[in-house]
Amino acid sequence: MLSEKNWKLESVLRFVFGVLVCQCVGALLVILLRGNVDPKAAPSVGRTIVSALSFQLITLGLAWRFLRDHHVGWQSGFGFHRDLPKAIGLGAMAVGVFLPIGWGLMRVSVTVMKQFGVEPSLQLAMQALKNSSSPQQLVALGFTTIILAPIAEEILFRGVLYPTLKQHGFPRAALWGTSLMFALIHFNVAIFVPLLLLALLLVWLYEKTDNLLAPIAAHATFNAVNFAMFFLMKDVAP
Repeated sequence: MLSEKNWKLESVLRFVFGVLVCQCVGALLVILLRGNVDPKAAPSVGRTIVSALSFQLITLGLAWRFLRDHHVGWQSGFGFHRDLPKAIGLGAMAVGVFLPIGWGLMRVSVTVMKQFGVEPSLQLAMQALKNSSSPQQLVALGFTTIILAPIAEEILFRGVLYPTLKQHGFPRAALWGTSLMFALIHFNVAIFVPLLLLALLLVWLYEKTDNLLAPIAAHATFNAVNFAMFFLMKDVAP
């Protein structure tokens, strides 16, 4: 059962507002870096990394300030001190069970989209991976996708927004609202349903363990497996 967080609404709003501002700044930087490149062209690795870091690193900085406002540390704020091996192991195992289901749902989504004449597109990070041309670019993309993204997104959605809505008397809005937002921010129709179900699983893991490392581990495992599989398919493609 998730422990009481008592996040102050003012601090939550300031945190979310800061994240949104950082997203806007990141989008502006991407536009400036793009220059005269065709806006329909696949994103470059550099632009993708800048966009990701503008959200992920600054979200971590804002989270540090958020915890400081509440006079708590990372361990007590997000339960990192609670049974670390169990939390990480349960997160990894849970997503291992989920992956075949998620892949199956994605195939169904792709099939339905094609039936309606809609051609599915890759996520921006996957498009950048497809265009990567050096080990350094692969390492940078892998680090942002597998390490930074799970930490930043779990802090925002499960660590801050979910308990805030739940403990203000809106448990269903907390569960479904944060899960829907998580799926929507990835801006990809083909993976919307799998990501929605993944988000529900991540909430369950946080509730089960009271340790944010469990959903972080699950999220990181999910990203790592998909990153590796896409890289291998890219590497063997003719």
